[in-house]
Amino acid sequence: MSNGDIFVGEVIGTAILILFGAGVVAAVVLNYSKAQNSGWIVIAFGWGFGVMAGAYTAAPLSGGQLNPAVTIGIAIDTGKWDKVPLYIAGQMVGAMLGAVLCWLVYYAQFQANAEEEMAQPTLGIFSTTPTIRNVVANLMTEIIATIALVLPILAFGLTKGLGTSGTAVLVVSFLVVGIGLSLGGPTGYAINPARDLGPRIVHALLPIPNKGTSDWGYAWIPVVGPLIGGALAGVIFNAAF
Repeated sequence: MSNGDIFVGEVIGTAILILFGAGVVAAVVLNYSKAQNSGWIVIAFGWGFGVMAGAYTAAPLSGGQLNPAVTIGIAIDTGKWDKVPLYIAGQMVGAMLGAVLCWLVYYAQFQANAEEEMAQPTLGIFSTTPTIRNVVANLMTEIIATIALVLPILAFGLTKGLGTSGTAVLVVSFLVVGIGLSLGGPTGYAINPARDLGPRIVHALLPIPNKGTSDWGYAWIPVVGPLIGGALAGVIFNAAF
């Protein structure tokens, strides 16, 4: 894989991931959306399908990692670090692009939402927020949830049939759905630093009416937690397998 392929693949794949993921949250929470109030299960599957679409699209170019935590876990497993900055740069650019595309798709709903007396908050469309603010608990949740993502991804690589059949990405997509349903309640399961930080930056920059805070005081947790989780998953995988 050339450097250009890796960067372009990660940009496109992560943009698709965020377009689907942020898009399904916007669909559920914004006023005048046909999917309003359709619930958490819809959100979990929307993110899972986003992983599937983004990873399958990016796979021929970059392998479709789409997540700095996954990239770190793979680097610890393989010992190959030279492409890590390139992967993460592509993931960040793609995450920001996907967030902008989501805003454009729901532009009219964002405008109408601001005019309502009971306007819905918008940060949760772009990034995660905890239900209970507790630094230790929130960080621990993100670490554990990311281990639950990255460790199985590394282990899936040992099952040659998954790679040969092309179903590995599909299995990972259902893994993301499962994490959302089982572990997403406390913090919204960022499990991906680029997925959270890139859209948070975009939320801060976009001219969204009455958008409120971008919550920078919390923003380090969905970055640091998944990075720690990805690294621990790589260490555990090397030790156990």
